[in-house]
Amino acid sequence: MTGAVGAEFKGRRITVAGLGVSGASAARALAELGAQVTVVDGGDGERQRAGAAELEALGITVRLGDGATLPEGTELVVTSPGWKPSSPLFAAAAEAGVEVIGDVEVAWRLRGPGAADWLAVTGTNGKTTTVGMLASILRAAGLRTAAVGNIGTPIIDVVLSAESYDVLAVELSSYQLHWAPSLRVHSGAVLNLAPDHLDWHGSMQAYAADKGRIYEGNRVACVYNVADPATEDLVRAADVEEGCRAVGFTLGTPAPSQLGVVDDLLVDRAFVPDRQKNAQELASVSDVEPPAPHNISNALAAAALARAYGVEPAAVREGLRAFRPDPHRIEYIATVDGVAYIDDSKATNTHAAEASLAAYPDIVWIAGGLAKGATFDELVAGAAPRLRGVVLIGADRALIAGALARHASSVPVVDLERTDSGAMAAAVAAARELASDGATVLLAPACASMDMFANYNARGDAFASAVHAL
Repeated sequence: MTGAVGAEFKGRRITVAGLGVSGASAARALAELGAQVTVVDGGDGERQRAGAAELEALGITVRLGDGATLPEGTELVVTSPGWKPSSPLFAAAAEAGVEVIGDVEVAWRLRGPGAADWLAVTGTNGKTTTVGMLASILRAAGLRTAAVGNIGTPIIDVVLSAESYDVLAVELSSYQLHWAPSLRVHSGAVLNLAPDHLDWHGSMQAYAADKGRIYEGNRVACVYNVADPATEDLVRAADVEEGCRAVGFTLGTPAPSQLGVVDDLLVDRAFVPDRQKNAQELASVSDVEPPAPHNISNALAAAALARAYGVEPAAVREGLRAFRPDPHRIEYIATVDGVAYIDDSKATNTHAAEASLAAYPDIVWIAGGLAKGATFDELVAGAAPRLRGVVLIGADRALIAGALARHASSVPVVDLERTDSGAMAAAVAAARELASDGATVLLAPACASMDMFANYNARGDAFASAVHAL
């Protein structure tokens, strides 16, 4: 890595905040570019020490147990996404006049001549699935692509890799967007907006504003959700390049400059000649797996970004047919005695659970965990007609129980006080007793998992194991 790429980082004293996946990626890349890198992390456990040893072998300085003190002589801070703007380290940086940026901003500044375009996706829910669909569509079109960013593959690693790409499908969290001031992508999408991570951002307005940064400087299309007017408001507020268009997606019949659904077909009225009169078939609803309403919305958003990049309709259909969602995202596990069991452990907030509950007519719902300050009245009131029973687990289950008492008092509720490793098996057994032939037992907790499980993956695995044991 020589020449102009990375020249602004060479020789600079850079502090990297955080020793996680993105922090370690940034530290390695910056050190290889010739920066003097110090990594700071407030933790000092076994994981941090192992990560520190790997970086120190590369000549990188690592300070564990102190994430608040700005190392002397720091000229730039590169933060991992999860570090709050209010962190003492950043206050010290501001006082010293030191810029703070994130790993996505570093990756953006490291792009060389002829670099791949970025098609970017954010939103409260559905980001990973949509980016996966988009990458599948781009591959079907014969383009060299990768799904990167918040999806798990550090974007710096891909930008600096020896492999050449035409276009990248980029998942961006609100955290990453907050720390990426110069990001200007080819086309971007905000899938939806609902209260989340407000403890990090400080307010819903600040959270929405950070999401809206994905539209700044877009060249071709700003993709928004017709059913969520707040996403269109972000488009209106964005400063884009001349000629960039607002493109909506909807589960209804699309208006001009929108993608939507007509007679079980996904159709395009945005990227066609004479969009006032014409529409282009892209795929069938049955080409999307699973064909739940929120997943059709994800497919339409992915299709809109792909079409903005010039992808032909046939590749949209082929890419959607080839795509399979990651585990724990409305994943079918098994049917036992006429009852389907669905794992949507990834539904860690009320907005995600609402979409999951809307996908089935007769539901025995397994819910609960850490509420993260959420309230459940609106969620329960909307789902009440489809609920045939509820099994509650986790630390904050009483909040959901209260909402059920207010809005679905006739629905049978099993309140499990257990939080041990066998609690999920007990929950599945209780759900089985409540479910009748043709019903769906749905794990869509609407809460975080860390009160009982290491993460939502472990929670979903426990559910699947319990179902298979039936």
